[in-house]
Amino acid sequence: MSTQPATAPLLIACALGIEHLALRTGDRGGAGGPVTLLRTGMGPKAAERSVTRRLADPALAGAAVLATGFCAGLAPGMHPGDLVVAEETRDPDGTVPCVETDLLVKELVRAVPGRTVHTGPLTGSDHVVRGHERSDLLATGAIAVDMESAATLLGAVRAGERPVAAVRVVVDAPQHELVRIGTVRGGISAFRVLRSVLPAFHEWHRSLLLPRR
Repeated sequence: MSTQPATAPLLIACALGIEHLALRTGDRGGAGGPVTLLRTGMGPKAAERSVTRRLADPALAGAAVLATGFCAGLAPGMHPGDLVVAEETRDPDGTVPCVETDLLVKELVRAVPGRTVHTGPLTGSDHVVRGHERSDLLATGAIAVDMESAATLLGAVRAGERPVAAVRVVVDAPQHELVRIGTVRGGISAFRVLRSVLPAFHEWHRSLLLPRR
């Protein structure tokens, strides 16, 4: 039997100020261990660089890493405010499998009742995806796309073996494209959902601290 240290930390990474605000003002009770909230900046290069630098801190040795924030849904029928739990993240630099995704789904359903939770591959992009690019990415098997999750998790596992996950809130979808986050109902809905997800993240983290056989 092996265990992680009882105080194994959790690093939650997001890119945008509005995402950071939603998480910072959400309910942060019930953490299984120390939690660090990191705003990486926008784009894959900024995300990987920021996470790699932060994980160099000895206080975050072995930290679990969870990438979160907003995303674009790729599949028909997705709506703003839906949740995406990545089974894996993908970009041209590599694929990273995620840990304990079933538990995340269960806890998100509890934390944000009434919201649809989608699971599948989450792909990375270096720009905002619009129009036909959605269908091209959907054809690869991905269900959602964002600019930072894949780079965040790739940087995290390159820095050392650790549990990783990615949870995103759909802010726009094929039938609900937004021009600017937060200026229409869909963006506001996604913001409110993101404020509510932290209890699920804490439960995921707590489960990682339990004895493993």
